[in-house]
Amino acid sequence: MDETLEIKDVVEHGEKKEGYIKDFISGISVRATPEEVQAVQVFSRVLVDDYGYPKTIIRTRPQWRVKVRPSDQKKEYPVDIAVFSAPEHDDDNVEIIIECKKKNRKDGRSQLEDYLRFSRARVGVWFNGDERLFLKKTEKSGRIDFEEIPNIPRHGQRLEDVGKFARKDLRPATNLKSVFRAVRNYLAANAVGITRDEVFAQQIINILFCKIYDERFTKADATVSFRAGIGEKDADVKARISKLFEHVKKTYNDVIEISDSIDLDDRSLAYVVGELQMFSIIDSERDAVADAFEVFIGPSLKGPQGQFFTPRNVVKMVVDMLDPNENDRIIDPACGSGGFLVEALRHVWRRVEAQGVELSWPESEIFSAKQQAAIRNFRGIDKDNFLSKVAKAYMAILGDGRGGVFCENSLERPSNWQAFTQNEVKLGSFDIVITNPPFGKKLAIDSEEILKSFDLGHDWKKDDDGDFQMGAVQDKQPPQILFIERCLQLLKPGGRLGIVLLESIFGMPKYEYIVDYITKRCKIRAIVTLPEDLFQPYTHAKTCVVILENSPPEGEHDIFMCDVKWCGHDSRGNPTYRTNESGERILLDDVPNVAPIYHSKAAQ
Repeated sequence: MDETLEIKDVVEHGEKKEGYIKDFISGISVRATPEEVQAVQVFSRVLVDDYGYPKTIIRTRPQWRVKVRPSDQKKEYPVDIAVFSAPEHDDDNVEIIIECKKKNRKDGRSQLEDYLRFSRARVGVWFNGDERLFLKKTEKSGRIDFEEIPNIPRHGQRLEDVGKFARKDLRPATNLKSVFRAVRNYLAANAVGITRDEVFAQQIINILFCKIYDERFTKADATVSFRAGIGEKDADVKARISKLFEHVKKTYNDVIEISDSIDLDDRSLAYVVGELQMFSIIDSERDAVADAFEVFIGPSLKGPQGQFFTPRNVVKMVVDMLDPNENDRIIDPACGSGGFLVEALRHVWRRVEAQGVELSWPESEIFSAKQQAAIRNFRGIDKDNFLSKVAKAYMAILGDGRGGVFCENSLERPSNWQAFTQNEVKLGSFDIVITNPPFGKKLAIDSEEILKSFDLGHDWKKDDDGDFQMGAVQDKQPPQILFIERCLQLLKPGGRLGIVLLESIFGMPKYEYIVDYITKRCKIRAIVTLPEDLFQPYTHAKTCVVILENSPPEGEHDIFMCDVKWCGHDSRGNPTYRTNESGERILLDDVPNVAPIYHSKAAQ
C-alpha cells in the first residue's frame, strides 16, 4: 500500500478534511498528493532538522512564485519550497528554490534552471523523493551558468564554505535511509563501470568506513577529510578519500584486505561524499551499514540465502528486552552484517556511560570500559564471507570488537571450526545469545554429518505414553530449527536467548516436538508475534520473537505474550502513517512499546 493511502483526516476549524495533511512549515492543510507527502514534506523537515533553517525563513504555503519570462508580471511559476535570508519573504531575500516534481533528473534540472533564471536565488534543489540535485547559479557579463554542487549550505553557512566542516559541526541525520536511496539512484544512473548492486554495496561500505574513521580520528576543531567543496575538482576529492582509505586499511589490516579499493569514478565519488559529508554516522541512531545494505543489496542477495535483514526497531526491541550489561558475554551465531551485535554494543555502552556519570569516572576511564566490553564480551559468526567481513569491520571501527567476529558455519561441529574460533567461542560460555537465524522455503541442511550432531536433526515420534522419543537422522532440516539447539548449547546455565523464529513452529502439528524439546529444557519468558509485513517486500514469512532462559522448568511460570499489530511499514516497505487530530503525521509502530511493557510486567 502506498503511504499516501494511509493519510486520513486533518481537522481544520473544527471540521475534518478528508485526504489532507498539515503542512510542516506553514501549518496549512494541503492535499495529500504523493508529491506532497513523499517530497515536499520530507525535504521541508530536512531543511529544518538537518540544515538548521528556522521555519520563519522557509515558504511553502502560500507558494512563492517566480517569473516565467522577463515580462511576466503575474509570476506564473509556483515554487514548492523557497528559503529566504530573512523573515521578510521578498524577491531580494530569496536564497534557495526547491522543486519537488516527479520528473527524471534531466527534466528536473531543466525546470529548476528555468526557475532560477528568473529569480534572485543563487542556489536550487530538485528532489523527487528518490533523487536530489543541487545547483549553483552564476551570472557574469549577461550570461547565466549553472553548476552542480555537492550540497547546499547549512543555515548561517556561506555557499563558499560548503564542505568545510569541523568535526564538532557534524550532526546525526534524521533520515539516513533517504540519503542512501538518493545515492543509490544516482549511482545506478550515472556511475561508470559498475552496474551490479553488490559491487555498489561494497563501494558504499568502504566509503562509510572512511567516513566513520574520519569522524573518530579527527579532532573536534579540525576540518574533516571526508568532504567535497564548492569548486573543488572531483579528482581532488577522490585523491583525498583514497588516501583516507589507505589509513583505514593500515589501521584495520586484520579486517580490510589490502587489495580493497575505492573504485567509483571521480564524479560519482564526489557526489556520494557531498551527500554524506555534513552528517555524523557514528552519532546517528540507526545502524548506517544496515541501512546501506537494505538500499544497495536489495532482494537479489536477500532471498536465496535467507539474508532478510532484521528491521532496526525489532533488533532494538529484542536487545532492550534482554537488557545486557557490561559483564554479559554476548554472541550472535548468525550475525549477518552485525545489526544485533552493534545494537547490543550500543545498549551496553549506554549503561557504562550512565555508571561512569553516577560514579564520576573521568572520560578516559569510561572510554576504556566501553572498549574492554567490546573486545572481551562480543562475538559473532556468519558463514557468508562478505557479511562477516562487513560485521567485523563495522565492529572494529565503532567499538574495536573486530577480534570477535568469525567466518564459520555455526552449525558445524565446533571441532571443525578454525582453532582461533574454537578458543573464542565455546559452548556453554555465553550469558546472552541474540539472533535471527536464516529461514526460507528453499533452505535446508542435508549434510548427514551436521544433522546427526543435533537432537533436532533427528525424527521425533510420540510413544504410547504421549512422550516424544528421538529416532533416526532426518534427510534434511531447515537451518532455523537446528539453530534453536545450537543457541541453547552456547548458553551458560541461566543464560538468556532472544531469537526470531517462524511463528508456524508454535502452531503447526508437525513442529510439536520442537515446542516439547524447548519446554523440557528451558523456560519460555516471552513470545512476541510480529506482523506479516515485517520482512516484506522480501518475504511473507510470519515471525515471532521468543525470549528463553536456559533454566530447567520447575512447575508453572508466567509467559509474557504480546501481539504487535504495526511495525512501521507496509507490505511494500513504505512507512505507515496516520494523521492525528492536530494534523501531525504519526508513524504506526508498536514495536518500541514492547520492551517497556515486558519489563514493567516482570517487575510486578
